[in-house]
Amino acid sequence: MKSGQTNTFWKNKRIWVTGGHGFLGRHVVQELYAASCAEVFTPRSKEYDLRDKAQIYQAIRTLKPDVVIHLAAVVGGIGANRKYPGRFFYENAIMGIELMEACRVEGIQKTVILGTICAYPKFTQIPFREENIWTGYPEETNAPYGLAKKMLLVQSQAYRDEYGFNSIYLLPVNLYGPHDNFDPESSHVIPALIRKVVEAKQSGADHFTCWGTGKATREFLYVEDCARAIVMATERYNGREPVNLGSGMEISIRELAAIIAKEVGFQGEIHWDHSKPDGQPRRCLHTERAKDYFGFEAHVSFPEGLKKTIDWYTNTLK
Repeated sequence: MKSGQTNTFWKNKRIWVTGGHGFLGRHVVQELYAASCAEVFTPRSKEYDLRDKAQIYQAIRTLKPDVVIHLAAVVGGIGANRKYPGRFFYENAIMGIELMEACRVEGIQKTVILGTICAYPKFTQIPFREENIWTGYPEETNAPYGLAKKMLLVQSQAYRDEYGFNSIYLLPVNLYGPHDNFDPESSHVIPALIRKVVEAKQSGADHFTCWGTGKATREFLYVEDCARAIVMATERYNGREPVNLGSGMEISIRELAAIIAKEVGFQGEIHWDHSKPDGQPRRCLHTERAKDYFGFEAHVSFPEGLKKTIDWYTNTLK
């Protein structure tokens, strides 16, 4: 059953989804319409630049949303995070801080903030539990991005304490799926590997090269599952505590690369460039809070989701 169909929460609701045309945003918008939401607004940055305080206020006063779901972010893989640490810190922080303040001032009923798994300390006990988010400094290659998003949790809780502001903070793990960003300069690990393997096969290469040692582990959540979780949380959760959104699985990058190579049909070797960083050593979330607070569990298995993602990408090349 689609979230929103069990009660009248969405009736007459006007929702502004920042980043609504992005990888995750387009799926959240689909879920909102499936939940019979009255109106969903997804203006692009050329219409309202979220780095500009005045334009944020203009957007709120024009769109008149009841709920704001903040998905817009400047994101990328390890390479992009290392290349643009200042940009990633400033733009992610300023967008969220100014947007939340404007939502408070303008009396928005509810604000949903998307954090990031990069906010967790570099060495966090597995599985990552929400109460451990402050036990250390994030992994260095993505710390500026992670800390910028983490400050929005502080703001969310501070505003709740002082102003009674209703905002929730969600921590999605690494996402993947169709329509992801496959640009090698800025993509995350799954689309980057898929493109690399496909190109190696098409060129007849005898190998392809991956960053690091391959020993680091990651957890992945299919993008449609994440969108469903966000809509469920928007409807059902009104608490101050951050909530992980994940699938509970864990896989090494070495194993991931081998699986993608097999799925694509590449029979060459996989080389590892040890001069490049692995990033955070391990990532795997404790996901019981999402289940307990608003009934979310991942539905799409990793093999199924990975096949759908590879098939979508290869079909775009035809």
